[in-house]
Amino acid sequence: MPRPKTQSDEDVLEAANRLIHAHGPEALTFERLSVACGLSGSTLVQRFKSKATLKQRALLQAWDRLDDKTARLSKTIPRTPGGAIGLLVALSQDYGGIESYAEGLLVLREDLRDPLLRARGASWKASLCTVLDACFASAADAPEGVGLLMASHWQGSLLWWSFDPEVEVAAYVENSLTRFVTAITARRA
Repeated sequence: MPRPKTQSDEDVLEAANRLIHAHGPEALTFERLSVACGLSGSTLVQRFKSKATLKQRALLQAWDRLDDKTARLSKTIPRTPGGAIGLLVALSQDYGGIESYAEGLLVLREDLRDPLLRARGASWKASLCTVLDACFASAADAPEGVGLLMASHWQGSLLWWSFDPEVEVAAYVENSLTRFVTAITARRA
């Protein structure tokens, strides 16, 4: 079945994100994207002007999707420490195996290099931490800023999992976050 000759920018950026996540950020070229989306390289250059702009727009679209997913999941979880664990486990589901996670770290490097993408990451962190804080509002012993502490522990657990990925990432994250919540909510003697 032939590919359609006209595609929205959103569809093209989705194809760009698939290339980035499958083969790393450096694999994104107008030529490879042309093959992936069915538009000519010259059409892609006209739309996006440069590889840097294309990459930035693709990664901004990925941040949009993460913002949307976080907001959608946040509406479904109970405002409890268990709900916080559930949210972060659900956000971990898309990491896949170790190879996929390793490629994702290369994408993160691109986010850190670009001030606009860094700002999107900071904005997402703030909204995620607000939701996580709300999940601990009724926990008497929860420390100030528990949302950031938990988000930091979550990211650390992903990193430690990557060195020894013997179990599925979501199971590892859930176990690690459960231990974290137990430690911070235990009554102090």
